[in-house]
Amino acid sequence: MRNFVVIGCGRFGSTVAKRLYELGQDVMAVDKDEELINRIAPNVTTAVVCDVTDENAVKELGLSNFDVAIVSVAQNLEAEILAVLSCKEANIKKIVAKASNNRAGEILSRVGADKIIEPEKEMGHRLADILSGENIIDSIEFSKDYSIVEVEVDKNWIGKKLMDLKFREKYKCSILFIQREKEMFVNPSFDFVIEGDDLITVLGENKYINKIKKTY
Repeated sequence: MRNFVVIGCGRFGSTVAKRLYELGQDVMAVDKDEELINRIAPNVTTAVVCDVTDENAVKELGLSNFDVAIVSVAQNLEAEILAVLSCKEANIKKIVAKASNNRAGEILSRVGADKIIEPEKEMGHRLADILSGENIIDSIEFSKDYSIVEVEVDKNWIGKKLMDLKFREKYKCSILFIQREKEMFVNPSFDFVIEGDDLITVLGENKYINKIKKTY
């Protein structure tokens, strides 16, 4: 018997949790919606009301005691990212995340999910490519015109706030999140100050992303 934690008890999450429990597995169901938790409680080992965006509440879950995590809060990408990061920090051996689309799936993979499930589109088309230019670490092309890229910090950006860089104005790109060592800043505020070792993940049109390469 293995220990499973299912985070998000909507239709998909609750179905997985119930089936695992029927198969004799130890299952803890987690959701911020008390009604959903009350509904699933008789069909799992433990059911807990918890908002995964609340760091202190997540610590009380004891995630390090579980072998497998199923994260199913695809309607809220920020919450799903935070849930995956929490599971990763707890050293859970296998993390499965439900994604609403290919882009979300790739982001979740980057932050630590071992397997991505897209119930509405079981096998979505995903094409990975490395763009030329030393500052582009990695890229995911999810259409012929748009890509998500991970960018190293230009030396001229260090110590400046995002508002001062005028990133959207110059490059027509949206910053999805910034990784600083083991921390992940999702949708950072305009007064976020850039440090030298930061990795910036942006979404934008390929023709404008190419402008970032020319910065160097």
